[in-house]
Amino acid sequence: MDGLVLYIANKNYSSWSLRPWIAMKAAGIPFEEVLTQFDDSGGNPKFREFSPTGRVPVLKHGSLHIWESLSIIEYVAELYPDSGVWPYDPADRALARSISMEMLSGFRALRGACPMNMRREKRAIDLPEGVAADVARITEIWKTMRHRSGGPFLFGAFSGADAMFAPVINRLDVYDIAVDDDTRSYMAAMQAHPAWIEWKEAALAEPWIVPADEA
Repeated sequence: MDGLVLYIANKNYSSWSLRPWIAMKAAGIPFEEVLTQFDDSGGNPKFREFSPTGRVPVLKHGSLHIWESLSIIEYVAELYPDSGVWPYDPADRALARSISMEMLSGFRALRGACPMNMRREKRAIDLPEGVAADVARITEIWKTMRHRSGGPFLFGAFSGADAMFAPVINRLDVYDIAVDDDTRSYMAAMQAHPAWIEWKEAALAEPWIVPADEA
């Protein structure tokens, strides 16, 4: 079968693209990256050429197309079972999937109020109702898992769970949301990871601006 091709959008804004990209990079899984930029509304009709939903990311493997970030992470974990995409311990793996699903389906207040923006100047905004509760739950998850594993990442080594929460690191940082020292420690570990640095450097070099994602 052919190699893996990951279709993504702007690295500055596309939180869902970041998730499988950083999971695969951190695990050393080889893939080709194809970037199609957002239009001014934060979408692009051209996504339909490779995406059944008209959204990114999409992973192509031969004639197979897989969409949704967590599904892509699950697929590559099965292709490369020794890569560490998920923790090897069954209990850890179950927890990693549980918190990843919670990220996938929840925290809409934070996601809506604070779009991912890698090049945004750090500046606080007035946060709407619900954001504080989202942040409290997310940081509780991080503390619980890092205390259980010993860190520096949620399950010791970097995993798909860290990838699923990666955009939150940017949100807490650039919107200058107050968090405790334990959370700052986790954020620092994520931001020092080589895959994070590679993504951010590419994001900062992008010339495109999407007004809809400039909060």
